[in-house]
Amino acid sequence: MRLLKVATCNLNQWAMDFDSNTQRIKDSIAIAKQSGAVIRLGPELELTGYGCEDHFLELDTVTHAWECLKDILVGDLTDGIVCSIGMPIIKDSERYNCQVLCLNRKILMIRPKMWLANDGNYRELRWFTAWKPRDHLVHFQLPGEIAEALGQTSVPFGYGFLKFKDTAISAEVCEELFTPTPPHSELALNGVEVFMNASGSHHQLRKLDVRLRAFIDATHTRGGVYMYSNHQGCDGGRLYYDGCACVVVNGDLIAQGSQFSLKDVEVVVAQMDLDMVASLRGSVSSFQEQASCKTKVPSVEVPYSLCVPFNLKHRLSIPLKIKYHSPEEEIAFGPGCWLWDYLRRSGASGFLLPLSGGADSSSVAAIVGCMCQLVVKEIANGDEQVKADAIRIGNYKDGQYPTDSREFAKRIFYTVFMGSENSSDMTRSRAKVLADEIGSWHLDLSIDGVVSAFLSLFQTLTGKRPRYKVDGGSNVENLSLQNIQARIRMVLAFMLASLLPWVHNKPGFYLVLGSSNVDEGLRGYLTKYDCSAADINPIGSISKQDLRTFLRWAAIHLGYSSLAEIEAAPPTAELEPIRSNYTQLDEVDMGMTYEELSVYGRLRKIFRCGPVSMFQNLCYRWGGRLTPSQVAEKVKHFFKYYSINRHKMTVLTPSYHAESYSPEDNRFDLRQFLYNVRWPYQFRKIDELVSELDVKDIVQEGDHVAAVSEGVGGMGVAAAGSGNPKVGF
Repeated sequence: MRLLKVATCNLNQWAMDFDSNTQRIKDSIAIAKQSGAVIRLGPELELTGYGCEDHFLELDTVTHAWECLKDILVGDLTDGIVCSIGMPIIKDSERYNCQVLCLNRKILMIRPKMWLANDGNYRELRWFTAWKPRDHLVHFQLPGEIAEALGQTSVPFGYGFLKFKDTAISAEVCEELFTPTPPHSELALNGVEVFMNASGSHHQLRKLDVRLRAFIDATHTRGGVYMYSNHQGCDGGRLYYDGCACVVVNGDLIAQGSQFSLKDVEVVVAQMDLDMVASLRGSVSSFQEQASCKTKVPSVEVPYSLCVPFNLKHRLSIPLKIKYHSPEEEIAFGPGCWLWDYLRRSGASGFLLPLSGGADSSSVAAIVGCMCQLVVKEIANGDEQVKADAIRIGNYKDGQYPTDSREFAKRIFYTVFMGSENSSDMTRSRAKVLADEIGSWHLDLSIDGVVSAFLSLFQTLTGKRPRYKVDGGSNVENLSLQNIQARIRMVLAFMLASLLPWVHNKPGFYLVLGSSNVDEGLRGYLTKYDCSAADINPIGSISKQDLRTFLRWAAIHLGYSSLAEIEAAPPTAELEPIRSNYTQLDEVDMGMTYEELSVYGRLRKIFRCGPVSMFQNLCYRWGGRLTPSQVAEKVKHFFKYYSINRHKMTVLTPSYHAESYSPEDNRFDLRQFLYNVRWPYQFRKIDELVSELDVKDIVQEGDHVAAVSEGVGGMGVAAAGSGNPKVGF
């Protein structure tokens, strides 16, 4: 037997925070060594943080990374343990995303990333160059200060692996796993038994299975140990890196870390017998044949042993059942952890949320409530960092700290119902009840006086006073009156967030939370600079359908029972007067349902459909209940309002990224914001297709009627006259 113990980790790094990042790396190495592990894997670009973006273009960033690496290596941390540490490195004039493989205070080799992530939220080609040579390693001259400190002048650099006395190990960096021909396939043929994947992978609803299946597939048929490390937390942007560090052996998961956590450092340890890898490979004839004619991959000889022989004191890790969260749990825990990181790192003292009593703002309130529950739970579990942050943010004195989530919420969470003459008693009541369940400091105010002052000012200037449509006003008047209310609420929210801590003798300021969902953003069903304009938005890329499911789940599992009633209520903005014969409803206003919006969003973004291909796809999907002409009208209606309102995406509040069809304009969904909203060419093509389909239907129906007439004699006249072939039968 060749027993090997390895450690991988989730680290909550923060872009450009070199001191704290280095300390967390040191802590993870110390924990790994204490457990007896001889390999420690950390996440991609862990020294700098993954989300530095254009800071990677600054020479300071690379220089500081080297300085921090030196700090790690000059001590005894790497004695007896191989450490894979991620950082940016400049070679000649190119900048590379690298894993630095170290042991015993020396750098063994530097492995640059060969295939860069450059789609969706990723822009690695903006900052890094992909390493091209695959057949040889080159010498990398270490910076003078590093060379002097380590007693090394140069190290191997490039694509290759480390060959120890008793096994071979190699790095495979994040995106490389998901390429059509991933490096691990030929590395396995070259005898590499341990693959170390350093990743910077963000959370997206229902995505974890894709990632885990890739690890399993990598070793299921070709054998091997696959280690995966990831960031975990908000490192300064819209993404939440969702951890889930794990170890897979021969297709079996034997260790799995948390996906969502408030911990800054989580180390996952596993022990396996590498003879099991050799045994599997030796039993697969095709593997043996391909290995015999493999393309040789460069290697670095390391005269050091990593494995220990058979010893009953060393227990082997056994296969585990993969732990998956439900989408409802993902919505609760992902944004909840992201909010906590943002709160503690921003210097704010809490959150303020305009709480309308509707589904969206109630979802945000429930997520903040979940965050408070997670904080209290982690403190009870002994997490000193969470405790220290909570004491500081909650302004606790005399050794006190949070022990109850509702009490903690009262200290850090304001909710405000900003009612008007158009608000119903039901939504006001729902907001208050939910606030009581969560424990927030709740305020109830009326904005009618402020609205009236604006309208009086307008009347003084113009001599006219706008009216709602139900009172005989035009569409322009109706929309303007709604926008006034929405924008007043935004101004009031920011004023309250700035001044309420002062009123209550609390330090700092509050962050304003937004609550528009991904479907409203896609359709543009929001007022520019209304309550959707906030500091951050935890649900900005979550669909209405997912939020409603989440509310039903949270009513039970978070203990906020009023959410069930909120979810059951029809969505309404309550910006128009309520009349006996009229109540404003979101889906009526939009001219489409939220379910339809989700379909449009996925086709537009995930399947990359323009108007014509969307129409064609929906003819198949909805053909059983809608005619081609009706499908065409729906597609045109969507694209008209999507393009009219696209400009709103340029000022969309920074939102937690959770959905693959998000219209977020900053980096994920890059499109123009000035459109020809008539789409003349595309809509004309749709009309031509509809005409062709209508002609084909008439011809086919005529042929069918003729066939019926021949088959049933005199009944053919009745069939033809009815226009329905089935009548004749």
